[in-house]
Amino acid sequence: MRPRILVTGATGTVGRQVTAQLVEAGAEVRALAREPAGLPAGVEGVRGDLSVPGSPDAAFGGVEAVFLLWPFASADGLEGVLEAVAGQARRVVYLSSAVVRDHERRAERLVERSGLDWTILRPHAFAANTLRWAGRIRAEGVVREPYGRAAMALVHERDIAAVAVRALTEGGHHGAVYELTGPRSLTQDEQVRVIGEVIGRPVRWEEATPGSARRRMLARGWPPAAVDDVLRAQAAMTAGPATVTATVREVTGDPARTFRNWVAEHAHAFRV
Repeated sequence: MRPRILVTGATGTVGRQVTAQLVEAGAEVRALAREPAGLPAGVEGVRGDLSVPGSPDAAFGGVEAVFLLWPFASADGLEGVLEAVAGQARRVVYLSSAVVRDHERRAERLVERSGLDWTILRPHAFAANTLRWAGRIRAEGVVREPYGRAAMALVHERDIAAVAVRALTEGGHHGAVYELTGPRSLTQDEQVRVIGEVIGRPVRWEEATPGSARRRMLARGWPPAAVDDVLRAQAAMTAGPATVTATVREVTGDPARTFRNWVAEHAHAFRV
């Protein structure tokens, strides 16, 4: 009998990949999303919102494992969701982050105390975050941001999903906390250069002041605390190369995809 697995946030960057890879692995997949559209053939889409008490409860029935994305700035309400999960499933894989903000740490503790077999994923910066530069690269071939020397080992969303799928479908992952990175540390100005090389068009980094970047983010509606957190984190990343882990290879047997691989798959977003 095929395992039935619930994927929350199934239309997001990582959730969509988890859904697709579970289908490829032969699992029976139920996908929970506010708007469950564009899902792979054979996936059962369920409309629900984890932030609304009771909204997703029907999605938990008869599932063996849950991929849990909690995209909120507070862990309030998560305990009730985990209780509903534990009433049906035996395994949960929680997508946290390498930063482990206060609400993520609280969420991790709730997951650990849930009574479920649990695995926690802590990915570093997503390669997909560079899509925020796409409009400026198409228009000008220039990225104006501060901290060009901020180094990151950008991780491909496919690799995050591949580790999640192993933890959802195999034994031996209970109690594991997996820190996930790409295979190489790249500064932001190096990332821009790679994008230009892949799309066959010169793209350059233009160093901006943190103050100008802060004003732009505030104008786009970012909360001031989030803006300051991002800028502080980027400033800290200028101290040296980013941490690189071998976790993707150790868990999946395949090497982590490079940032160049990721750009080649998404080159259309950066080309005019």
